[in-house]
Formats: sequence, C-alpha cells, structure tokens
Amino acid sequence: MSAWKRVVALLGIYFCSLMVVAVPASAQGISGAAVSMTCAPGQIQVEVKPGATLTGYTTCTVSNPTTYVEKVAIQVTSDGLATAAPGDMYVGAGQEVDFQVVVRANPYMQMQSRQLTVSAQVQELNNLPPPNQASSQVNALINIMQFSIVQVEAVEPFVQLMPKTDKNFQFKVYNFGNQMDRMKIGVTPDTRESLEEAGFTVNLPQTVVTIEPNTAPETARIMVRTPKNQGWSDAYHVLEFFAESEFACQNGGCNRESQMITVYVRGVYLPGFEVVPAISMIALAGAVAGRRFLNTEEDGEEEAWRESAPGL
Repeated sequence: MSAWKRVVALLGIYFCSLMVVAVPASAQGISGAAVSMTCAPGQIQVEVKPGATLTGYTTCTVSNPTTYVEKVAIQVTSDGLATAAPGDMYVGAGQEVDFQVVVRANPYMQMQSRQLTVSAQVQELNNLPPPNQASSQVNALINIMQFSIVQVEAVEPFVQLMPKTDKNFQFKVYNFGNQMDRMKIGVTPDTRESLEEAGFTVNLPQTVVTIEPNTAPETARIMVRTPKNQGWSDAYHVLEFFAESEFACQNGGCNRESQMITVYVRGVYLPGFEVVPAISMIALAGAVAGRRFLNTEEDGEEEAWRESAPGL
C-alpha cells in the first residue's frame, strides 16, 4: 500500500471516531426514548373535618417500553395544595415502577374540587441524554369532602310565665360545616309529650332550615301556650329543642345538637296574696280562734262552779 493510501485510511478512521463521540445514541443504534404513566384512583378524596388526617393519595405507575434503562423526572402540580412525590427514578428496560403522590389539604377548607397534574419526562437513556423528548402526563381531581358541625343556642334559657300565656321561644342554629346544609329542627318527642300532658300547646312554624356555612345563624321559633289551669302551686317544665344535619344523616351518622330551656309557670293566687303567706295567715287565724274558744269554755266552767257553791 502506498503512503498516500495509508494517509487516506487513517483520516477515515479518525473521522469515524469523531462521529461516534458526537452522536453517541445514534451510533449505538438506540431508536429513542419512550415513557407512559397511569394513576389510580383518578379522584382523590380528602377529609378536612376536625380530627381528620387532611391527606389523600393516588398511586402512579411509570412504564418503560424501550430496551434501555431510563431516568425519569417526576413533576406534580396541585392547584395550591401541598404534595409529596419522588423527584426522579430509574426504570429498567421493559419494566414498571410504582410511586405515590400524597396531597395535603388545609383544615376546615370549603367543600370544592381542585386539579392534580402529574408529569413524567425521560432525562437519561442508558446514562446518556436521550435523542428525543419523551413524556407522559396524567390529570386527576382532588375532592375536598363535606362535613357538618351544628350548634344550637337558646335566646332565653329560663322563662317565667303565667297560665294561659302565649310565648315564642327563639333558638339560634349555626352551621359550622364547610358547605350549605339543611337542618331538621324541632322539639324532642319526650319533652313535647311531657309538655302536652301538662296542658301546654306546642307548635312549630317550620321544621327545616337551610344555612350557609360559617355565616349568621338562622333563628328558629317555637310557639308555646302555657296550661290554662295551673292550680295553686308553681311548676317547672323543660322544653328541649334540637337541630339535625340532613347531610350527616344521609352519610352514615346523624349529627344532632340540642338545647334545653326551663319554663316556670306560676300558680293562680288570690289577688294580693302569695301561697305561703296566705297559708301562714290562715294558720294564725285558726290559732287565735282556737285560743278564744278555749278561754270561753274555761270562763263557763268557772261560772257554773260558783253557782253550785254560793257561799264561797
């Protein structure tokens, strides 16, 4: 071989080596990067009621359909909520890797839905930059679950009334849950039965109220008429009002709050007299009359004795 041919052969080998360094992936016969991802469940339920963990999660699976080891970067966006997920992972050729995306909500958040987006992108292929861009994205929903908290307040916890008197009792009903709620309101059956047996009349103008969350309370009224004939003695009665969340009753357990009030009904007295003083006066008058009767009898006996012994 002549010197000229040797020079040409050496130059060819040199240029080929440069091409291998400049285009490593194509020189190795790698066709390209690819990745796919799925997440389940597609809706993440998060409880935010008092005592709840405030967290929910979905499990995602990253698949590598190529014949090479891939380094995959994970990115999560959650519409303002805190999340936890791995930053990246290695997925072997033809293999799958599972990971969890955990979402954390704020306590007592309003019932709502927010979007979760999970993205996977190939960063390396056999420890080298991939010859193409390969990524996969999954969208899911974060559902902030509804909860109910009911509170009841009596405007007048103690009331003194006369017989056959009409009275509107007022109760404030609060919704401290995180969504509008319908509240069933009323008087507990036991106290209502007891009042009606005592001669009361009890009426409710409404039995259901709808209240927005964390707003001014709704005022519920109970119309009561005291007994027509109370008698000579006073009497104490109890009225128990309740409010019950319709949402809670439809979802596993009724959430009921109640408030008791005392109704003091005075007896019927003679004008200007109280029972105890009147009884005392009657007893005193009886004692005086009895004393006078005894004195009269003693005087009569003494006169009769003197007439039977005139010399004395």
